[in-house]
This record gives sequence, structure tokens and C-alpha cells, in this order.
Amino acid sequence: MLIRKLFKFENAHIVRDCSTRRCSENIHGHSYRIEVLLESNYLDDGQMVYDFGLTKRYIKELIDSFDHGITLWSKDDPKYIEAMKTYSNRWVELPVSPSAEQFSRVIYLIVERVLFCTDMQNGEKNVRLHSIIVHETQTGYAQGFKEDAYSTLMGEIKLEEIVFSPQVQSEWSDTLLWEKLLSQKSIKNPKKV
Repeated sequence: MLIRKLFKFENAHIVRDCSTRRCSENIHGHSYRIEVLLESNYLDDGQMVYDFGLTKRYIKELIDSFDHGITLWSKDDPKYIEAMKTYSNRWVELPVSPSAEQFSRVIYLIVERVLFCTDMQNGEKNVRLHSIIVHETQTGYAQGFKEDAYSTLMGEIKLEEIVFSPQVQSEWSDTLLWEKLLSQKSIKNPKKV
């Protein structure tokens, strides 16, 4: 069984070295729509693959980290990165350029880690991430699967190289959430949300 949950955020970026000058040379923004597709061969105690209410916890919080912020590529010009961090309190720095394709890979790895670390409380079994779809515009999206997220041909992504600004981290329900996920510590789902 496959389920889908939609999340939204507003974000700015520059996609260096792409063909379109407007995208590669200018800060610009998008109204992103992120589809998280989960799957399992089992249903939980409520006869669900995974309660949509549970996705509003850690998964939504981490995806929402990109909202009303700027996403930076760690290999961009250091002066640009410094200026953006100086004049924006909400930023995320990635080890890859923030294209829709790379967003799908990054978000895949983040959601996969959340599921791996989550101590399920309502009989959820074998819940897996099927894919992530990142809608950058009304007419274009990128869909990333596990093999894409781990592809060295597309550039290796290490979760440890993703940096969330202090303001972003301060807005999480658990300010140590990212540290827990990086060290693969258990995070517990509530029995009721």
C-alpha cells in the first residue's frame, strides 16, 4: 500500500551552472510542494500505513525548515554564502546545488533517517519511504527514489554536511532533533497527536 502526504514551503535559491541565466545568476524563489510517498505491506492498529497526523511531527518540521529561507550550496562563492547568512536568519546549507532534483535527494535522505530513528507506538510495521516528489513550479517536478538519493553519479550527499541555521533549529519541537538524527538516536512517536 502506498500513501502520499503533501507539504509546502516558500524558498529562495540560486542554481549555479544551470543553462537558464535567470536561475543561475539570480536569487529567485519558488512555492515548493513536496510529496512524501510512504509504503508498507502492513497496516497499524488504526488500519493505516502511517497516520498522517504523525507526519506533522518530525517530517513536517524538517521540511518546514526550508520555509521562508534561502538554501545555499556549500561550494558557492564564500562571499555570497557569508552575505546570505549575515542578512538572513533562516537558511539551510547543502553539499549539493539546490535544484529540484537535489532537493528530492536531500529530502529523501532526511525523511528516511526520521523513519529509521522513529520508535513507532501504534503497531506500524515496515514503513518505508517510496519516493519524494519536489514540485518547483506548476509544470515541473523531480521525483527521487532510494537509488537516486544514494547515487554517487549525482554527487554524494552526507547528512552531516547539511547545516540548518540557528533560527531554524530553535523552531523545532526538539532543538536537538538534527543531532539525534545524525547520531541515529531513537526519537519516539507519541501515542496520540
